[in-house]
Amino acid sequence: MSTGFRATRDGVTVQLDAGEVSILRSLVSQVLGLVEPGTTGDDPLERALGIGSAAPPADPVLARLFPSAYADDEDAAQEFRRYTEATLRDGKRADATTLLETAAPGRLTLTAEQGQAWLRAINDVRLALGVRLEVTEEVHEEIASMSEDDPRYPAYVTYDWLTYLQDTLVRALW
Repeated sequence: MSTGFRATRDGVTVQLDAGEVSILRSLVSQVLGLVEPGTTGDDPLERALGIGSAAPPADPVLARLFPSAYADDEDAAQEFRRYTEATLRDGKRADATTLLETAAPGRLTLTAEQGQAWLRAINDVRLALGVRLEVTEEVHEEIASMSEDDPRYPAYVTYDWLTYLQDTLVRALW
């Protein structure tokens, strides 16, 4: 198993085995599939500026990845979403693509910029997986008391591993 990220003169480094890379690639690819380009209106100016739908996503994972900016003001939240969601989707796809293009078994050295993209992509995967698993603040206690025969166990352990990677990456970047 990976020993996590470490800071270097050139950025950050991590040692990943083939299984870890396969898991990362699979999960990031799934999130990438969810974060398709946002839809825009028929107006050419709206398309050019990336002005999209004001409706919040129906999928709970997408609602977590693109939360409402104004919980107490639905009109403001819709306006904000119209003008920002397409750009946010582009950013999430770019981060996922960076991870997919740079993830390989062995020792990886990432620039600070690539490390930031990895951090955001791993965070998106954790958010998505956390929603699907209905993770609560007691996740560590739940994993500790969970039998390895529990069908949820591999997914929870994967969530915990992603948390570890994210933590070591944050520490290595700062």
